[in-house]
Amino acid sequence: MNFILCFTITAKQELANLKQHPTLEKQYKAVKKTLEFLSQNPRHPSLQTHQYYSLQGPGGEKIFEAYAEQDTPKAYRVFFYYGPGKGEMTIFAITSHP
Repeated sequence: MNFILCFTITAKQELANLKQHPTLEKQYKAVKKTLEFLSQNPRHPSLQTHQYYSLQGPGGEKIFEAYAEQDTPKAYRVFFYYGPGKGEMTIFAITSHP
């Protein structure tokens, strides 16, 4: 099943920031690839998708974390939840791992 990706304002801004900074080109490409995989198959093995228990969506939705990078300092992660509609997924945040 393919998902339609919706973005919060914060996630849109972070994606735009990654795209604008030439030094973050590698991270931008990794995040774009992650978004493609998420839209096609959120359980793709390379994403290592798992529930993130510390957060909830605005309507109490379960938040999930997918890896854009691994074994890298400050590796990027994509946080999302399913909805608001059927077949939709909201990208909640795109951020580097602390």
